[in-house]
Amino acid sequence: MAASGVKFGEKILFGVFALIGVFAIVSFVMLEVLRSRSDKPLYPTTTHYDFSAAGLHGSALFRDKGCTACHRAVQSGTNMGLDLDGIGSKRSLQYLQDFLINPEATYPAKTIDHGFSPKAAAYVTKIPVADLQAIATFLSELRATQGSADARLPVPERSGFVDEMVKVWAPDNWKSEHQDVREEAKTGNKEEQRGAGAK
Repeated sequence: MAASGVKFGEKILFGVFALIGVFAIVSFVMLEVLRSRSDKPLYPTTTHYDFSAAGLHGSALFRDKGCTACHRAVQSGTNMGLDLDGIGSKRSLQYLQDFLINPEATYPAKTIDHGFSPKAAAYVTKIPVADLQAIATFLSELRATQGSADARLPVPERSGFVDEMVKVWAPDNWKSEHQDVREEAKTGNKEEQRGAGAK
């Protein structure tokens, strides 16, 4: 006749799982209490925007046309698709317009949802071009703080660690063939300032 009951090893295993569960619940409650009582946001906001009239119109179209069913922008929408906060720091206005008008010709790989029927976001190709341009303007104005995860460029300051790693590990011809993206940004900013001064 087999002995009934829980074995000693099983009791230890269940006890460990119970402790992990209790720890997870207590940690969650403590984090929520801390978040609700804190004056500062738990996670810093790294996306900023200053919408033009066309950008505001594009923002309204972005919501009205149902883009928030898949995408997140300005901290609203869903995460089913790409989070678009900061996309203006990664893609140009021209790229965004081209993508919305004809995604399959713009994107290097086949898109999952954007394109022509039967794709889920095929309705985007039926939106008038003027509205797509306004949406692209809205997206281009969603900028990310340089150095944040949403930004294309790293922090503007030099990093001794990165510079030392490049010096040690990069091939000798690497520096002559490639330009530091931070230098590109400085050159681009100077050109933008010159253009603004000429107006």
